[in-house]
Amino acid sequence: MMHVLWMTLFTLVLLGIFAVALAIRARNMEIWLGSYLFRRKPPKVDGPVHVMFCFVDHFEPAWGKVPLEQQRARVDRWCQDYRLMAADHRDADGRHPQHSFFYPEEEYLEEHLDKLAALCADGFGEIEIHLHHDNDTPANFRATIARFNDVLHGRHGALPRDPRTGELRFAFIHGNWCLDNSRRDGRWCGINNEIELLRDLGCYADFTLPSAPSDTQTRTINSIYYATDDPARPKSHNTGVPVKVGVPASGDLMIIQGPLGLNWRDRRYGVIPRIESSDVRRACPPTPERVDAWVRTGIHVEGRPEWIFIKVHTHGTQERDMDTLLGPAMHAMHQHLETRYNDGKRYVLHYVTARETYNIIKAAEAGKQGNPNDWRDFELAPPTHVKADVSCAVS
Repeated sequence: MMHVLWMTLFTLVLLGIFAVALAIRARNMEIWLGSYLFRRKPPKVDGPVHVMFCFVDHFEPAWGKVPLEQQRARVDRWCQDYRLMAADHRDADGRHPQHSFFYPEEEYLEEHLDKLAALCADGFGEIEIHLHHDNDTPANFRATIARFNDVLHGRHGALPRDPRTGELRFAFIHGNWCLDNSRRDGRWCGINNEIELLRDLGCYADFTLPSAPSDTQTRTINSIYYATDDPARPKSHNTGVPVKVGVPASGDLMIIQGPLGLNWRDRRYGVIPRIESSDVRRACPPTPERVDAWVRTGIHVEGRPEWIFIKVHTHGTQERDMDTLLGPAMHAMHQHLETRYNDGKRYVLHYVTARETYNIIKAAEAGKQGNPNDWRDFELAPPTHVKADVSCAVS
């Protein structure tokens, strides 16, 4: 009898292990789970922790191949409702929440960018570059990005210029998460030397990650690091060299990641933890518990743990998510940030754009200390954002 019982228990354990392995594989967690389980805790800090909060948006008005009138309605709602929401909130420096609009080149429409540029000119964010492409070539990629750089800057005042070289600089998010041809089947990119190309075209940092549960997710997680391209192989940013205080930059491109881990408070069937990939939408609203988890992750430049960086992302133009992104859930998130993480003693809150995030990281690398607000424009000055004569429809 005991033998049968032990055999039954042994079989159940094996089935459990097999089920866990299947769940891990189904969500591509084998790529990064080891890095998560064996991660080092952020160092303890004496004095206030400065929290840089950066919200990046894969902003796609034509998502779903909708007609122009629906695209206009999406952009108009953002121009109207984001102003109303963000105007109610300020950080320690008196800044409203900042939204970084990563706009897809293949969806360019002048009237949409005119409206976003006006929103940004009023102090609510900045415009950067997003791109979906497939089976591309280096020559076409160069031409596409260079052309879009010129259009964004020349017509809309987006993107800063490098003070030393005069070249346009930009942040980048790759469509379908496939930076440097990182998807296993090779779809939605096609270029193994994309990191090298981005460097040459003026990209100052990539903001694509995290991408879990996609197979494009890297082994390196919860980090700010430099990736070095191997032009003969895909996914060269799988690993890299951490950005460190007092250590010169190395590699081809800075990779700025958002928090990635396991959410044990939100479990499927009460057992299986969900993936926390810093994605904000209706299905995963920005609850206070998630905000606390982002802060605990403690992403920072090595040697400057008192400056932490929270980068969260969304796809802002999808109707099913707009009430979350522009309504009470977002008010609650900012209220939590401004009360719990802005007391001036334990925490100081700074709302930052993608460009300001990069500048503050570079300031930390250069050994700067004190208030990160002093270094928002450390290397790259803010773009002008042309405020065209446009208006948004009021619902």
